[in-house]
Amino acid sequence: MSRLKLSLLLFLCVVVSACSQFAPFEDRQREPGTVYIFKGDSKPGKPAICYNPMFYNKDEIRARADKLCQENKAGTHAEFVDVDYFSCRLFVPSKAHYKCVADTK
Repeated sequence: MSRLKLSLLLFLCVVVSACSQFAPFEDRQREPGTVYIFKGDSKPGKPAICYNPMFYNKDEIRARADKLCQENKAGTHAEFVDVDYFSCRLFVPSKAHYKCVADTK
């Protein structure tokens, strides 16, 4: 295979696989073989969401954190705490930290 064809194939693979790499995600993984042991910064009362600020704004990320807080405990919402830069993946470099607080009504 020529270098041009190989370069084109590699470029197409990177472009196709990179499309799904920009989606925000919760920084939490379950330890394999366990039920309650988790790895990552996100905890049930303190969600941490990795995102790319070029494609998602803070309101969209906060809505995602609100959903995580409500799944954990009804009657709560997410309150912004801090953001870390270049602490997640290459295409998703920012990590927003929230805490779940009770709704006041």
